[in-house]
Amino acid sequence: MEISAKPIPKFKVWLLAARPRTLPAAAAPVIIGAAIAFQESTFRLLPALGALAGALLLQIGANFANDVFDYQKGADTTERMGPTRVTLSGMLSPAEVKAGMWTMFSLAALVGVYLTLASGWPVIAIGLLSIAAAILYTGGPFPYGYRGLGELFVFLFFGLAAVVGTYYVQAVRVSIHAIIGSVPVGLLIVAILAVNNLRDLPTDRATGKTTLAVRLGEQGARQEFMLLVLLAYLVPLLLTLSKVDSWWMLLPFLTLPMAIELIQYVNKNSGKPLNRALARTGQLTLLFSFTYAAGVILSRLLPL
Repeated sequence: MEISAKPIPKFKVWLLAARPRTLPAAAAPVIIGAAIAFQESTFRLLPALGALAGALLLQIGANFANDVFDYQKGADTTERMGPTRVTLSGMLSPAEVKAGMWTMFSLAALVGVYLTLASGWPVIAIGLLSIAAAILYTGGPFPYGYRGLGELFVFLFFGLAAVVGTYYVQAVRVSIHAIIGSVPVGLLIVAILAVNNLRDLPTDRATGKTTLAVRLGEQGARQEFMLLVLLAYLVPLLLTLSKVDSWWMLLPFLTLPMAIELIQYVNKNSGKPLNRALARTGQLTLLFSFTYAAGVILSRLLPL
């Protein structure tokens, strides 16, 4: 007698679609932006929490969008080496995933309404552009993620806009330090995308998805990953050596052994083993951001 497989509960399917391992990429820039606001005596808890909620909702919405649009454009196939996609696997219909996507973006917009009331109209522009960028990465007639522009837009929105936006909703102004602080976390978040695209290089090439990894080739994509990770550490080093901040800004170097281990692992592996590197790069991004934020805060409280 054949026993049918036990169906996965619906909430677990949605959790799978949300891709929890990608959420550090949403939290990391908010942590840095909030720390810089604290250093400059402009920290406000509720807007900071609103920025975090908005960032997480936008990330989940973007994950839903990538899931359904990659499926509809034929970029996801049964040869896929990454984590399970719920649309491709049939666990959710395209209509369900799109409904989930719009729900997340609508909730993010509601958070944006609060942040706009608290901080002013520029929040509307940041929010609308972020939603558009999330959809157009793989959706629309000219998805920029299919043309080797994913890294650029991820840096702009998950690095620059996220850190500066988090700072802005608290201080209602822009800080040079927030712009500088967006660079290392932006580079590390781009590194997450880079290792993702390196893993998917064979299938992306076969389906006509021209990511930067496809353009650079396997070795070029590995070098891209290495440069992105190592350049992130240059920012706190320069801030310390130039005496813009104190020696506490070297705290992110506590994560350097993890970064070197990751670079070595990515250089030696391809395909499905890179799923481990993808998760570890997300963890590195979060740990780097915590230590960077700690350095920023301690530079104010206990300057060296």
